[in-house]
Amino acid sequence: MADVESTTATLHLNRRTGEFTLSVPLDSDIVLKAAKRALAQRFKRHSCNMDDPGKVKEYLMMHLAPEPRETFVGLFLDTQNRLIAYEVLFRGAIDEAHIYPREVVKAALRHNAAKVIVAHNHPSGDPKPSVNDQLITYRLLQALMLVEIPLIDHFVVGGDQVVSMAAQGIFGKRPRKLPEPTM
Repeated sequence: MADVESTTATLHLNRRTGEFTLSVPLDSDIVLKAAKRALAQRFKRHSCNMDDPGKVKEYLMMHLAPEPRETFVGLFLDTQNRLIAYEVLFRGAIDEAHIYPREVVKAALRHNAAKVIVAHNHPSGDPKPSVNDQLITYRLLQALMLVEIPLIDHFVVGGDQVVSMAAQGIFGKRPRKLPEPTM
């Protein structure tokens, strides 16, 4: 696989047909790396507010959709909702990751975040938040509240969809049915 920096392609225009062709074929890995780099530039600190759910969803799709295992991330924001840091906090199996609220709080304090957004993927492709997702959101809200850092939202990425728990009206509500303890 070629690296983005070491690949030079020339874009050619066929004036008769108006079609463009590349002198070097690009594989999907090169295109994805270039897209991630472009998104990173777009979402640099002080350049983009993360208060638009559409922008957050776009950012999360790029980072979480390709993950083969459940991956839980934090987006740490300043007081103006600008991205300070994106950090992978936990990686799990194909269908679950163990989340520890104290680690999320430690990361928020380490980044000097004023606000936090959390997200994770469902490699199964179903973006519907589970009861466990609701429970961990409730626990994270409580933990972050102790250090006066608001949790803004919890997004779930599944397939080509991203679900905002806040938009679904289930954000911060303690689930009625608690999951069975796992050993």
